[in-house]
Amino acid sequence: MGTVEHVKGQIVAAGAGLGLMQRPDDPYHDFVLGLTGKERPRVLFLPTATGDDASYIVSFYETYHSDRCTPFHLRLFNRTVRDLRKLILSCDVITVGGGNTANMLDVWRRQGVDEILREAWEQGAVLTGGSAGGLCWFHGGTTDSWGLPYQVLEDGLGFLDGSFCPHYDAEDGRRPVYREALLDGRLSGGYGVDNLVSLHFSGKELVGAVSSQADGQALRIEAVDGEIVQTPLAVRYLK
Repeated sequence: MGTVEHVKGQIVAAGAGLGLMQRPDDPYHDFVLGLTGKERPRVLFLPTATGDDASYIVSFYETYHSDRCTPFHLRLFNRTVRDLRKLILSCDVITVGGGNTANMLDVWRRQGVDEILREAWEQGAVLTGGSAGGLCWFHGGTTDSWGLPYQVLEDGLGFLDGSFCPHYDAEDGRRPVYREALLDGRLSGGYGVDNLVSLHFSGKELVGAVSSQADGQALRIEAVDGEIVQTPLAVRYLK
């Protein structure tokens, strides 16, 4: 397993998953593709969190079409790809769909995808996604993986330090759960982001936040001396 110094890749963690995927003209997508520095990057979609839902896969191809990139998808239910490592490491961007984070992580760990994703990131790939596809890269955050009410997920991949609360503007029920987990120490300090806001990391370092929404909000959220402290982050408006 590599160290921080060896990580060449980037991570873009967004607040919304399917909601962003179904917005093909959202500048988030061109932002992600542009990070590769390639004219036609190879983009792989992992729809594991929805059990490889066919309609989500269709939405991916409608957004990441062949005029924009060279797209692929990987089903892990009814899997047909034998060499996962070869496929994943051949791609410049790996985008992860929203859905059930806990189930997705279990499937990935069973099939070794978690270790391959880390290798891809260390070698220079751009890892991205929203909701479950944003939360998974951190140590933990808020989830509806076990239904409502929202609960705390504490066993994310941990590529990025801290925690993550997606849908910060759209699902009010997440906020008290997140804050309570910060206060009692189940989660370490992290970030809350609106649906159309993304955090951009180079290696493990936060580079900035971007959004296609002019008033999109990203917050650094921590527990300090028994109180929740929210610090707004500068958000660059993508047009």
